[in-house]
Amino acid sequence: MSKKLLHKTTSSFLVFSTVLLLVSAPVFYFICQQLYIYETDEVLLFHKGAFVKEAHKGFDQDDIKAWNKYNHNVTIVADMGIKNDSIIGKMLFDSIAREEEPFRILYAPVVVKGKRYTYIEKTNLVEMEGMVINVAVMFLLIIIILLFGIVWISKKLATKIWKPFYNTLSQIQNFEIDKNKSPQFIPTDIDEFDSLNKSLEKLIEKNTAIYKSQREFIENAAHELQTPLALFQTKIDTLLQLELNKEQLSVLSSLNNDVSRLNRLNKNLLLLSKIDNESYLENNTIVLNDYIEKHLDFFTEQAKSKNISIITKLNNNLVINGNPALTEVLLNNLFLNAIRHNEKNGKIVIRITDNQLSFENTGQQTPLSIDKLFNRFSKINPSSQGNGLGLAIIKKITELNQWKITYDFENKLHCFCITF
Repeated sequence: MSKKLLHKTTSSFLVFSTVLLLVSAPVFYFICQQLYIYETDEVLLFHKGAFVKEAHKGFDQDDIKAWNKYNHNVTIVADMGIKNDSIIGKMLFDSIAREEEPFRILYAPVVVKGKRYTYIEKTNLVEMEGMVINVAVMFLLIIIILLFGIVWISKKLATKIWKPFYNTLSQIQNFEIDKNKSPQFIPTDIDEFDSLNKSLEKLIEKNTAIYKSQREFIENAAHELQTPLALFQTKIDTLLQLELNKEQLSVLSSLNNDVSRLNRLNKNLLLLSKIDNESYLENNTIVLNDYIEKHLDFFTEQAKSKNISIITKLNNNLVINGNPALTEVLLNNLFLNAIRHNEKNGKIVIRITDNQLSFENTGQQTPLSIDKLFNRFSKINPSSQGNGLGLAIIKKITELNQWKITYDFENKLHCFCITF
């Protein structure tokens, strides 16, 4: 599933930030804890230094007992064999909290009246734990607020920064080369977007010029071919009136068929050219049932050569708004396509519903390739007598009127459905 570029970059940023946050939070907590323990140890050593320097001067045995009686966190005990200052962490029972809590305990050798003693001082780390947790929570809150702030600002800025790009994308999506309206890109001070717009303008200008040149060539060629083709047809008709042998008649009949195909091709090219030039802009209200019934007898006669039965299911009157000439061409091409690509003893089913017209016909037993089905000069059967423009004209007419044509293959029937 594709994602927008903004969402993709934002999601990557969020993943990185979340991982960084999850890693940094415990690291921050551990560092704060170690720093607090270090500071606590420094305080313990400072207290011991002050005691050695000042507090125990003139102490005797009774003073030590009194000291121990009134100082619960600092005690002077008999020499425990401690030679250097030593600080350890230990869990001890706290009578006030009535549970075990973490303590830092200093064991240090001291000399009172020439006699060696061990100085013991302990301090509770519970306050440190609460402080570290509070600092960690504050750190997390600041990081989260910063994170969401950055994401929000990024989205707001990105919406503004990427506006020219989305405008360009929208205009390119709606651009049609056969229309005379070129996209107008909004000015931007971003070099990359400005370069993109200029490149697209050059590309569109070049391709539009090529398209117009090709269209004019086809239109001019089709017009120029009309006269020689008409003269050619007239001369063939004149020759057919003469007394000819079987071989000559066969050659002339073949030439006559080829000229007829050239005439149809020429007319179809002219029709496509006129549709491209929007020559059929006049629309009227059309009852589609009347058009079908009008041409039904003619195409029933055309279908007799293959013994094709035509079934009509015109349950509703379908009223549309369109150009009468193009609507007639549309129906003719649908009829001819259903007959030409049918099989002997086949059938054609014409249905009309509330807003749809469908032509269903028998034919080849596999579905057609939709990719090239409506392309110009694309032929379903290479040996077909058609010129490959019938479905292209149908597609062009539906696009001009903003109708929708779809193809489906179901129950061994090829179905072309137009939704009005």
